[in-house]
Amino acid sequence: MFAFYFYQSKSIGTRFDKKTAMKSPLDQTTLLKALDWTYDKALNGVPGMDSSPKMAQKYMQQQGSLIENANSLIRWQNAKAATSGFITGIGGFITIPIAIPANLASVLYIQVRMIAAIAQMGGYNLRDDKVKTLIYMCLVGNFAKDVLQEAGILLSTKLTAQVVKNISEKSLLLINQKVGFRLLSVYGGKGIFNLSKSVPLVGGIIGGSIDIIATNIVGNVARNIFLANNLNEDIALKIKH
Repeated sequence: MFAFYFYQSKSIGTRFDKKTAMKSPLDQTTLLKALDWTYDKALNGVPGMDSSPKMAQKYMQQQGSLIENANSLIRWQNAKAATSGFITGIGGFITIPIAIPANLASVLYIQVRMIAAIAQMGGYNLRDDKVKTLIYMCLVGNFAKDVLQEAGILLSTKLTAQVVKNISEKSLLLINQKVGFRLLSVYGGKGIFNLSKSVPLVGGIIGGSIDIIATNIVGNVARNIFLANNLNEDIALKIKH
């Protein structure tokens, strides 16, 4: 069984210096800059694609509970993540000012846009730096708690959005750095995805799409963090009926 998996190469409709991308190894600073670029595009939208707030609004208008609608959003993003070149249909090119692999830019964009939409559905302000940090934390999936602990923040209960409510700006920066370091350990210096470091116990899975697996885990973590109260209510309602 292979412990290493690779994201399928996708064109994100992007333009950057391929020679620079090939020669420059992926480092923590570059990855954090890529996240900030992705976050801006997710909030403001790109040609031919809804922004996170607009996407959230569409799903909130669907029939069903908030949790059911969020699950529907996650499933749809899973499908997009597995579709080769799914962003190539947008109008024109998106210029990426950071030299990162196009497939990595695509995956980050899909996931950040999804997480931000879920946060919006939970009523959170996407312009708040604390919410932004939480969204970044979701990208590390099941290691979100570990990132907080590495930043010196201990959890007495389960991880929810309220955890960062009273965290200082200095701590937010430290958490972002820890997220960058964790993602770098997952993707490596060349943008290669190492599943065994990201998702425990799944490193031996053969076949299928790693994009779907990773995006689904990230989406579920985001739902549990930003829609925690609604999740409990949804479970209680289903038990009642």
